[in-house]
Amino acid sequence: MDLNVIWFILLGVLIIGYAVLDGFDLGVGTLFYTLGKTKEEKKTLINSIGPVWDGNEVWLLTAGGALFAAFPFVYATVFSGFYFAMLLVLFGLIFRAIAVEYYFKTEDDPHMQKLMGRLFFIGSLLPGLLFGVAMGNVVVGIPMDEMQNYSGTFFALLNPYALLLGIVGLIGFLLQGTAYTILKTDGELQKRAIRLTKVFSYAIIVAWLAGTLTAQIYAPHMFTNYFNYPVLFIIPLTTVAALIAIPMFLKMKHYGKLFVASSLVIFTKIGTLAAGMFPNLVFSANSAPNLTIYNASSTELTLRVMFIIALIGMPLVIIYTIYVYYVFRGKATPERSGY
Repeated sequence: MDLNVIWFILLGVLIIGYAVLDGFDLGVGTLFYTLGKTKEEKKTLINSIGPVWDGNEVWLLTAGGALFAAFPFVYATVFSGFYFAMLLVLFGLIFRAIAVEYYFKTEDDPHMQKLMGRLFFIGSLLPGLLFGVAMGNVVVGIPMDEMQNYSGTFFALLNPYALLLGIVGLIGFLLQGTAYTILKTDGELQKRAIRLTKVFSYAIIVAWLAGTLTAQIYAPHMFTNYFNYPVLFIIPLTTVAALIAIPMFLKMKHYGKLFVASSLVIFTKIGTLAAGMFPNLVFSANSAPNLTIYNASSTELTLRVMFIIALIGMPLVIIYTIYVYYVFRGKATPERSGY
């Protein structure tokens, strides 16, 4: 296995790590008004993610840094082509950070606290939707010139398949958010999360099937690896198993296993896309060549040095993440001391 393949896998691990961990943050924020009906319930939701949301975002920052270091041509093409969309994601993440940090500090000003609640909702919904839209465009292919620079417009990114994948991703985050809320809360808030989990567990099956069928029209190249290497079908079959398990765990009140199953759905959905794309990183929608792990990578020396740094840094991030979740285990409360 060469360094290019290793970095493809590492980048996938970082993206999956972010999607699984920050996915429930985005889900909780998007459902802020649907789950939280009272002032105390809203405070509980903020406290449930308060100690961990910023640590979860480390995975996104690390993935961006890894993409820049290992595959700079992909970084340049994607970030320049998706510039406006990335700005919306960035503003959304900033809004969410402000809302989480200042929600309790604005208790004396009801109007300002309402504003913080709205920022929390908007700052969660935008990234939750746009991450999937961006992935959909990478999968279906983007227009590039002979220098492999993005040559389309912002509205070209709003194609049917990308929008559908955005919806699939958003529903996955909503399911992750309700599964996490069940773990971290009790009472009426937990019961509300249970009811929503039932809805999203079926909605994501419909959305996932629609995305799979639509891919045969908009991205038939994604099936090539699967027919050449049938063993890869294990990945989407694992998604099916996890989707079937979610209602079962919910009925048996095995809420820890429920959260693992919802996390596995996100894990395998991204893994399914990665397996179909390999060794490509961005497909071209015209005559320009695809960006692959070979023609878009850094030098071998850069990949080697960065791999050594990753071997040191990633275990530290994992240890820190485990430690934070251990320290802040248990149910969230509406009191400020909960965060």
